[in-house]
Amino acid sequence: MTVFGRHSESHRAERIGWLRAAVLGANDGIVSTASLIVGVAAAKADPSEILISGIAGLVAGALSMAAGEYVSVSSQSDTERADLARERQELATNPEFETEELAQIYISRGLEPDLARKVAVQLMEKDALRSHARDELQITEMGKARPIQAAIASASTFSVGAILPLLLVLLVAPEKVIPSVSISSIGFLILLGMISARVGGASIWKGALRLGFWGAFAMGATALIGKLFGTVVQ
Repeated sequence: MTVFGRHSESHRAERIGWLRAAVLGANDGIVSTASLIVGVAAAKADPSEILISGIAGLVAGALSMAAGEYVSVSSQSDTERADLARERQELATNPEFETEELAQIYISRGLEPDLARKVAVQLMEKDALRSHARDELQITEMGKARPIQAAIASASTFSVGAILPLLLVLLVAPEKVIPSVSISSIGFLILLGMISARVGGASIWKGALRLGFWGAFAMGATALIGKLFGTVVQ
């Protein structure tokens, strides 16, 4: 006799909430701070000014990322709660219609009408709101909006990403800041792209190329601006 245990699987979709915020935060931390450092250095600023600019960029960027993620995801969470409140009201006032509505969803997915209605009735008896949240509103526990989690992940990873180019300002000679920060930051971005793609199950090289290209473009643009304005000021 074969006894089947409970089958447990881990899906990459479960990571999408924190992975998106983490990758966005780390990418912005590296790109914005490295670009700021390169731009200020290209304007012939003193090493202390470069460092202060980078630290200010780190603090401002981390707070901005946290606030932006919290507000954005909170708006999504508010929408979800409003939809659930409306669905709860409809279930209380017109359960027959809601049962048929759920059955029609299953029919559209390929179930026979009689079976679809039996499934709808059984699910409604067990947890009507959860069934409608999942199948009608597309709201699941896996994809549920979590503002605080998103804010912390974005701020933390932004700070980690921003620290990397800042450390180079302290470790290398002033005349080597621009090439050192530029090359190492592109390397950091390529590594980040590879890691995020690996965790998300995507192409490693595609993720690396995407982050590396846009990081190089951003740093090149800010270096050009810094060079132009630095020349004008002098």
